[in-house]
Amino acid sequence: MNKIRLGFVPLHRYPFDEEWGVELKKRFIQEMSKIQFIDLVYPSEDITKRGLVWDDNDAERTIELFKEKNVEGILIGTMTFGDELAGARVAEEFKDYPIAVFGTKEPEILPGGFRRSDSFCGTLSLTSALYRREIPFIFLGLFFPEEDFRRRLENFIKVVAIVSNFYGARIGLIGPRPERFETVTFNEALLARRFKQRVIHKSLFGVVEEARLLKDEDLEVVKVIEDMKSSSDVSRTPRETLLKLAKLEVILRRIAKESNLSGMGVRCWTEIQRYYGVSPCYAMGRITQTGVMCSCEVDIYGALTMMIQYYASLCTTPPHFIDWTIQHPKDPNVFLAWHCGNAPPALACIGCQPSILYHSILHRDVGEEHSYGTAEFRLKPGVVTICRLVEYKGEFKMLITKGEALQEEMGFRGSWVWVKVEDLDKLYRTLVEEGFVHHASMIHGDFVEPIRDACKILGIKTIIV
Repeated sequence: MNKIRLGFVPLHRYPFDEEWGVELKKRFIQEMSKIQFIDLVYPSEDITKRGLVWDDNDAERTIELFKEKNVEGILIGTMTFGDELAGARVAEEFKDYPIAVFGTKEPEILPGGFRRSDSFCGTLSLTSALYRREIPFIFLGLFFPEEDFRRRLENFIKVVAIVSNFYGARIGLIGPRPERFETVTFNEALLARRFKQRVIHKSLFGVVEEARLLKDEDLEVVKVIEDMKSSSDVSRTPRETLLKLAKLEVILRRIAKESNLSGMGVRCWTEIQRYYGVSPCYAMGRITQTGVMCSCEVDIYGALTMMIQYYASLCTTPPHFIDWTIQHPKDPNVFLAWHCGNAPPALACIGCQPSILYHSILHRDVGEEHSYGTAEFRLKPGVVTICRLVEYKGEFKMLITKGEALQEEMGFRGSWVWVKVEDLDKLYRTLVEEGFVHHASMIHGDFVEPIRDACKILGIKTIIV
């Protein structure tokens, strides 16, 4: 992904030690320059006295600089006591952006007992000013730049990536939701009002007809089929199915590109099996793998959950859109993270090449020959983060939990892995009592902290188990 443009505000206040403030500013900038995802913007000595932000005039110049450079997040640090009104003024101008605040540790006390910095006292003045103005922010902590600063800043970069991409996101809705799945209802007007998001409605019939019109020898179709064959076992997949899957993938990708979509919810049963002759699961997983999140059963909040996780990883790994399913027969804290066959192929465990087979459930209704297209394999082991966004009575809330995908084998169809959590009974109870639905998104890695912090900025209540 592109670098995150981060605006740095190094606050100072007279009569505290100006030399110390300049030294700290330089050390923090040097530490930040080591992080590959940051494009750092800060006032130079041509803009403010010695590159520090002292007063309202400096704040206005800094605001002008940040707007000119189109920063995506604000980092305010009290190099010394710091002028809280200058910091608050910058925050006021960027109140809808992710904002992080940090203080600095005190250097050695000078002869006579003079405090050179007194940063934490000034940090409290600044944060109380933000709190008074109802401007949300993340507090990173109090440290020298060479201590825990880098880890916490890297977390904040993930927050900025989530928030900047969540606001204004465009999500495709491909066909109507399944009639008996009230669970995936969503509030389109509220998404527009709260997050400036757009839901782009597309006809499933139109998608299918466009796919039918593509020729078998179309260069995009040929390229997709070659890629499918190189990454999956298609030896048991009818050639006609591969052609249909490839054509469907080409059309969905075109829609995503033309409409600038971050994700899409797809009507994946049973019309597409009956009238087009494939299950779209494998194509959806492949599209998710390339950065456009595809949720099953037209689950718009599900696609948004996937998107939040994907940007928390800084686009380094795709999520898997799962169902909460059965408890392990022997271990009470292990459950099956499963779906029909939509997992991105890159998530397969070593030696678990995806097989493209007929749908393990829908074949009973539509026949095997019309239901091929599920990618079936066990996912790789490792730490995972599982999330779910829901909304009731205008309040958005996010479930966040962490577990471990296990190496254990078993003869399941679909895309799946056993996941061990700390307290499955508590997790199940929370899902039930807080109104969370049977869909969730699971991503490899520990992203609890950045997702929690991003939700704070976005005004989404977090339920952490």
